[in-house]
Amino acid sequence: MSIKDSLLVNVSPPVETASDKVTVVGVGAVGMACAFSILTQGISSDVVLVDMMEDKVKGEVMDIQHGSLFLKNPKVSGSGDYSVTAGSKICVVTAGVRQKEGESRLDLVQRNTDVLKSIIPKLVQYSPQTILIIVSNPCDILTYVAWKLSGLPQHKVFGSGTNLDTSRFRFLLSQRLGVSPTSMHGWIIGEHGDSSGGFPIPVWSSVNVAGVNLKEINPDMGLDSDKENWKQVHKDVVAAAYDIIKLKGYTSWGIGLSVASLVSTILRNSHNVHCVSVFVKGMHNLDFDVFLSLPAVLGSEGVTDVLVQKLTSSERCSLKFSAALMAEVQAGIQF
Repeated sequence: MSIKDSLLVNVSPPVETASDKVTVVGVGAVGMACAFSILTQGISSDVVLVDMMEDKVKGEVMDIQHGSLFLKNPKVSGSGDYSVTAGSKICVVTAGVRQKEGESRLDLVQRNTDVLKSIIPKLVQYSPQTILIIVSNPCDILTYVAWKLSGLPQHKVFGSGTNLDTSRFRFLLSQRLGVSPTSMHGWIIGEHGDSSGGFPIPVWSSVNVAGVNLKEINPDMGLDSDKENWKQVHKDVVAAAYDIIKLKGYTSWGIGLSVASLVSTILRNSHNVHCVSVFVKGMHNLDFDVFLSLPAVLGSEGVTDVLVQKLTSSERCSLKFSAALMAEVQAGIQF
């Protein structure tokens, strides 16, 4: 008789429990920051890493497993074989290629579309009820690509979008006012990144602390005429990723924590509102089959509701401009 059989006497049959299995595709800096944030916060007890670089996956899995004593006894596994992802409640996709020097945005989108062609169908094959969170860039367009490739309903596919941009916005605002970021309320909507000529849009009209609308105090807030130059906060949000990349070579922890917050909201069915990339046709008079970030309620089935904010004419025009740019790039994608 083995030591295990001598030590443990099983007295109950296995019990089916609700799955909190989370798959992270891509074990680069961003993918590992997502996985690490999820594990260290105890958000999921079952995390799977997938990447075509099997040695890298194996090394990352071993490294985390050896720290299991300091976590909440999670199951951590990984492979280059997508069968390990079976039964995933959520699949986070961070894999993709970077833009080459002189490469057009459409060429980059096409190369990353080709990458997703080898990923998305396999994820859905093994987890047909999964929720897809797309982190790969350009996030909004690749969320559209993933939705098309997956065959899943719109509410089960969304992008990380401007969830991190919104966090950066609130942090920078809070620093100027001397309050906690969690007490600072403001939203960045629209496109994640500005590489297409579009940009993340600050909704200055709704920035508030404890319900006090700051634009009522300073009507010029966010405008060129503003003597306090609050517009610089938006400029800093747009430049943030470039600044970090210049300093350390890549971004990772911010997006990892951002994605962990999305996963937590879904697994706990807490219906928190996050600014994520969702299908926007029919909202704010948009008539394009595109994904852009708007405040959305997340639950156990993905996106449950999208909030329709009261936007100024300028904010609506900026949103429509980004939507048109997305549609233009998407029109050239070869599926």
